[in-house]
Amino acid sequence: MKKYSVYLAFLALVLASLACQTVMGGGDNFQVPDVQDMPEVPQPQDGGEIPTLPPVTNDDDGGVAVGGESEFPVTSDAFGVVSMSEMVTFQTKMSTDDILKFYRDEFSKQGYKEDESMAITFGKTFTLAFTGHSSGKVIYVVGADAGDGSLYVTITLG
Repeated sequence: MKKYSVYLAFLALVLASLACQTVMGGGDNFQVPDVQDMPEVPQPQDGGEIPTLPPVTNDDDGGVAVGGESEFPVTSDAFGVVSMSEMVTFQTKMSTDDILKFYRDEFSKQGYKEDESMAITFGKTFTLAFTGHSSGKVIYVVGADAGDGSLYVTITLG
């Protein structure tokens, strides 16, 4: 009896596989489209330029930095740095307390004032806010545990 159940199960699997190929349109009739049949890549309508990607650089330690220089300071051990207009994000091995001290010192030296009503610290997660930027916007420093002994830090102007 066991012998027939194995054959019956195998037959059921083969039939199910054939049914799936039929329903999903599988089979030998798949064709790779010819490059000449592919649609043309759309160009900007306003005559503008297609944006370029920011530069990617590697440092001597194998870290990657994307984007240009940031107006915001980053720690000396920063890695995985990504900077864009009005934003920079990176990882650091510094402790939460050291990061908080670093940004409070750095931004106060630059003439910014901390909005203490916006300061939140919960374990390895924190938010700081600084006023006094020439744009009138607030500088936010946000950090969170990366789970590998480092912290993600993001600084934005908002």
